[in-house]
Amino acid sequence: MALEIAENFDVGAPIDAVWAFLNDPQNVVACMPGASLNRIVDDSQFVGSVKLKIGAVSAQYQGTITYVERDQATYTVRMLAAGNERGGGTVSGTILTRLEALTPGSTRIACQSSVDLTGKIVQVGRGMIEGVSAQIIKKYVGNVRSLLETSRAEATAAPADGGPAVAAQGDPGMNAAPATSSAPPPAREDSINVLAVVFKVFIDRIAGFFRRILGRA
Repeated sequence: MALEIAENFDVGAPIDAVWAFLNDPQNVVACMPGASLNRIVDDSQFVGSVKLKIGAVSAQYQGTITYVERDQATYTVRMLAAGNERGGGTVSGTILTRLEALTPGSTRIACQSSVDLTGKIVQVGRGMIEGVSAQIIKKYVGNVRSLLETSRAEATAAPADGGPAVAAQGDPGMNAAPATSSAPPPAREDSINVLAVVFKVFIDRIAGFFRRILGRA
């Protein structure tokens, strides 16, 4: 089953801080629900795993993520994913991320993913998988924002003695330290509880149905 997923969102952090953040595998994995980092092969490849839970049924995919393109001139990152599920399923795809500076202290992140899934997970149907994927991405976006914006706020916060805030030399927006500091990581999730997000997708569909009906009245 082939899926196309796109998501655009803004974060309150300078573009160079976001660039450094997305090029650190530990940050990427920390923000993805149910994901874990097994080992870093080299500066362009790492091995990780993702657990999915559908009621009492669990599935675990393990594979590699490879940075096949990193162009800081255009702030473009392209990653290739390939993995296998213990029950015989597979996952493969590409993830393309582009950054755009909105202001010295804010950045737009545009992500496009093309994913191909096989195995028992596809039995739930395309519509449900797409809806669940959207909910998982929302969690990922929320975690990215939390880490980047919390770190940014800490970097520009006033000292405890009440003195003025001390920023990096030059423009404080452009020279802030990369956001991998003391901000607490997102709460870890041992697996993505698909049953919970399926319920959210179901409720959203019902709400959308009644909005359409009331709009025609």
